Amino acid sequence: MRKLLFTSVLFFSVCAWGEPFLSRYESFGQLVLTNLNSAPFPHPAREKGYAYKSESFTAEKNYHDNTVAIFIPKEMTNARTADFVIHFHGWRNSVTNVLRHYELIEQLAASGRKAILVVPQGPLNAADSFGGKLEDIGGFDRFMKEVLGVIRQNKNFKDVQPRQIILSGHSGGYGVISSIVAQTNQFPVREVWLFDALYGRTEKFMKWFDANADARLLDIYTAHGGTKDETEKLMKVLGQKKISFVSGDEKSVSDEMLRTNRLVFIFTDLPHDEVVQKRKMFERFLKTSCLKSN
Repeated sequence: MRKLLFTSVLFFSVCAWGEPFLSRYESFGQLVLTNLNSAPFPHPAREKGYAYKSESFTAEKNYHDNTVAIFIPKEMTNARTADFVIHFHGWRNSVTNVLRHYELIEQLAASGRKAILVVPQGPLNAADSFGGKLEDIGGFDRFMKEVLGVIRQNKNFKDVQPRQIILSGHSGGYGVISSIVAQTNQFPVREVWLFDALYGRTEKFMKWFDANADARLLDIYTAHGGTKDETEKLMKVLGQKKISFVSGDEKSVSDEMLRTNRLVFIFTDLPHDEVVQKRKMFERFLKTSCLKSN
């Protein structure tokens, strides 16, 4: 694949993050770590930092980083349209650790789905679910336009337009996703994946789901991650309203069930920090999604 971005952007990425990190994904495609003005942070709401219980997080250390990871699979060349998966991390994390620990690129490659993966830096190593600029009105549209602008610097993608957009979130990533789907966006969201992340704002997710006939909502939850009560409460309400959904554990919910149902709840016995990668659930969601295959 030809170089995706201008040399200056690549130079920053290599210097800031190190060549070994970038090169580890070369067999799968091209990963670029760049900086976007429309990234979640910095944001005025955190210019004085943030406190959670007895912890304090500062603007300088935790809310200054506007890094965004953009990964393009090697199978994508001369694309006029492209699918996107935007993944939002949870508490106490960073973009580079998210890619490494949850094996997002490896799972994307294994899924056989052709999509651009985008991972913006949220609160850096902080106990905070705030999505910064992406929770502002029009913030997601501005973000997508800037991401597209970066990709279009390559002549093979100079006219690329989004086809399907999926929002994926682990843990505290639910907050920013709920704010995005609550808005009317120029770039509509087709699917939402919640990895032990349904802590609240359930009405926003369901309003989006009800308003879009082809929407798909997948929710995997654990016994002790804090999402079980909210998920079971939602399933009870859906049952009372006679709204169809599928529920079960990872073994009983087949790929065919995932592929053919719009609303799926999956219980897992895994710990909270393993739901994305341990049993390759991100890969399963990709395989059964609306995304194009390679």
